[in-house]
Amino acid sequence: MDAVTYPDEKVAEFVNNRVIPLRVLFDHDPLARDFNLKWTPTLITLDADGNEHHRSVGFLGVEEIIPTLLLGIGKSCFETGRFEVAISIFDEILAEHASSGSAAEAIYFKGVALYKSTHDATPLRAAYEELRLEHPESEWTKRAYPYRLIPIEEPVQQQPKEDLSQRIYEAGIHSV
Repeated sequence: MDAVTYPDEKVAEFVNNRVIPLRVLFDHDPLARDFNLKWTPTLITLDADGNEHHRSVGFLGVEEIIPTLLLGIGKSCFETGRFEVAISIFDEILAEHASSGSAAEAIYFKGVALYKSTHDATPLRAAYEELRLEHPESEWTKRAYPYRLIPIEEPVQQQPKEDLSQRIYEAGIHSV
């Protein structure tokens, strides 16, 4: 990735502004053993306490590395209970990297984060429907499959307010 991905201006800017990169050779102990590095490149997203939240193994091109890193950041926020931040990061992936390999997972986790933050199951069903339409063969669509059973609540339509003065007039009640 040194020859193609990292030199890209957008990638370099993203890495410099949004993550703290650390390069560890896959055969350099003890870190390689501590992080279970078996192949290169391996990108791991850790939180401030060093807990792993996302891992990607293998080459990522310019078009995939930013959404992959964003997904890791979003999952870190999700798994540490910062649902609103996670949702905004998943939205960023879907707005700016909708055709990336990370999009389906972002849809899934956005639905789950919305549910966790509101306790309303409707976003789970919406995530399944979006995955079914946009990513029908994705593993994330398969994982969301049970959400299809969540009923979609139809909006309650309010009845038009009755004109009371018209009813009084029709009933023949007149003031003196």
